[in-house]
Amino acid sequence: MGSEKIDTVELGTGGPRVGVQGLGCMGMSFAYGPTDADEARATLERALELGVTLYDTADLYGNGENEKFLGPFLRDHRDEVVLATKFALAIDSADPNKRVIRNDPPYIRQAVEGSLRRLGVDTIDLYYMHRRAPSVPIEETVGAMAALVAEGKVKHLGLSEVTASELRAAQSVHPIAAVQSEWSLFSRDVENGVVAAAAELGVGFVPYSPLGRGFLTGSFVHAEKELSSDDFRRQQPRFTGDNAAANAALLEPVRALAAAHDATPGQIALAWVQQRAETHGLSVVPIPGTRRRTRIEENTAATRIRLTGDELALLEPIAGKVAGGRYADMTFTSAGRE
Repeated sequence: MGSEKIDTVELGTGGPRVGVQGLGCMGMSFAYGPTDADEARATLERALELGVTLYDTADLYGNGENEKFLGPFLRDHRDEVVLATKFALAIDSADPNKRVIRNDPPYIRQAVEGSLRRLGVDTIDLYYMHRRAPSVPIEETVGAMAALVAEGKVKHLGLSEVTASELRAAQSVHPIAAVQSEWSLFSRDVENGVVAAAAELGVGFVPYSPLGRGFLTGSFVHAEKELSSDDFRRQQPRFTGDNAAANAALLEPVRALAAAHDATPGQIALAWVQQRAETHGLSVVPIPGTRRRTRIEENTAATRIRLTGDELALLEPIAGKVAGGRYADMTFTSAGRE
């Protein structure tokens, strides 16, 4: 089994050392329709056997249920894993079905205590600001997060969906270990600014949805026709209507390279993301999400695929041709403020 294990990398200067691929745990109990809890738990264990050590969740996912789900596994393997969770999306007091972005220090204090309680741990290894509330100076937010480090409640700080200028302002207050944003063959807006800033500052990058929420694997084409009614991908513009068919046609080079490497399209997509580390000069640890052991084996095997310059050139035009945004409302993403 040792030969199956993935390599490790330091996540940013002074950040935690983790497997070169992490695991996004959101879908194990939230957003992607019905799940098999037993298989999801087995997937967590198999991931660890394969060298995956960065496990990513958030208080948002299932209103804390995802953190509760992960708790027993994390406690059983506390010294082997790096636990990442996030704060910032709170229930709207006027409408329990809506979320509001909060970055204010009192809320951060409330959020971290809630996450620690649900997870059943004393310390969070990597604590992210999930989304940015421009009404609160980022220096104030990071200052409150830094206080959690001083108290031992948190080890390292991260930011999600921030711009280059926001990252620089945050870094002036306290070292940031990682930036998390969507980054894939279909989503490359982060390359316009924040990736270069992260490389300059010694901050690691954690791409979420590196498989385009499953679309790059070919597992579905039209979300409204193929996915369950409670799957949130049905609300994303690039997976619905005419956009879905147009975007599926863009995957032909991915499929061709998959055949050439005796691999799957998903493995080619992951190999591309992983090689961004060399292209941009920073540590890159993608967190593909899955809840099945077969998929975690497939995903980690992608770390051993090397794409040539010519092969990378075949994939280069894809992102510029994608139809539809990654969210219906992009105002809360870094691209919406860059």
